[in-house]
Amino acid sequence: MYYQDYLQLDKILGAQEPESDRQGQPAHDEMLFIVIHQAYELWFRQLLFETDSVISILGRPTLNDNSPELQTIVHRLARCATILKVLVHQIDIMETMTPMDFLDFRDKLRPASGFQSWQFKLLEAKLGLKYEHRYGQEYYLSQLRGPEIDRIRSAEREPSLLQLLNSWLERMPFPPGDLAAPFWADYRGRYQESLNDVEKGNLAYYDAVLGGSGREAARSLSPAACRAALFIMLYRGYPLLQLPFQMLHQLLEIDEQLSTWRFRHMSMVHRMIGTRTGTGGSTGKDYLGAALQRHHLFKEIAALTSFLIERGRLPPLNPEMERRLGFSAH
Repeated sequence: MYYQDYLQLDKILGAQEPESDRQGQPAHDEMLFIVIHQAYELWFRQLLFETDSVISILGRPTLNDNSPELQTIVHRLARCATILKVLVHQIDIMETMTPMDFLDFRDKLRPASGFQSWQFKLLEAKLGLKYEHRYGQEYYLSQLRGPEIDRIRSAEREPSLLQLLNSWLERMPFPPGDLAAPFWADYRGRYQESLNDVEKGNLAYYDAVLGGSGREAARSLSPAACRAALFIMLYRGYPLLQLPFQMLHQLLEIDEQLSTWRFRHMSMVHRMIGTRTGTGGSTGKDYLGAALQRHHLFKEIAALTSFLIERGRLPPLNPEMERRLGFSAH
């Protein structure tokens, strides 16, 4: 095996063909623009590969929480979060191009646009962003080709990572069924006592998120799943809950890095083109700003921090629960 053949470098290094060169008006920074966007698409390819593997494990009829499977999920989610950090830092390189440098070739790109990145839309769908929660639905798939639309629509019909997370959390056996009601009644009282006068309204929010057993259409996580996630956060120091907590933590990290990337992208676009429209016809900065506000994937997990209380106020666990949460003595 030869290095160049293995990596198919002839294909990769021959894939940069600036449009400004083809038109006989060379623009130096178009090469940088192409390389950065090709690198983005390669990283999207890897993110999809990792996400698919996590979905395949979580989608099994049973997930053995006391096996390497959960560690594998946490490890691959952590890799996704790290890749997203790289995507954020690539904007630093892009910003070495000035607005005037961009104008040298920008009009030659129309109507091509990053909005046509079907891989990114596919990733969002697989992670759990529903069509009804998207901003700019009228433009969402309008500029893509038929096979690309079919792949995204197919992914939207399959269980997403967020849906599989909900099912996994609902199966969490802690607190055990016979102890769940007394535990949550105790915890609610302790939470209420922890609120100051300004925060008293949080109790109604607590009841809406954690109360009952059904699921409203607008929610991604059921009350049962939210209770399980909160329990994991509260008692993450116990060995059995360490990996579940790390899974939730990595999902929040992925969401934060995606939001950071959206913000940096929006800021860069504003710096480059001001209030002008994007090459694909979007409203540019305004569209990106609205998507930043709307496209949070795991916001219901993040919202659970509103219901945390200090360690010293936590309900003590009975010996049987502590035994189940610790390492086996056998």
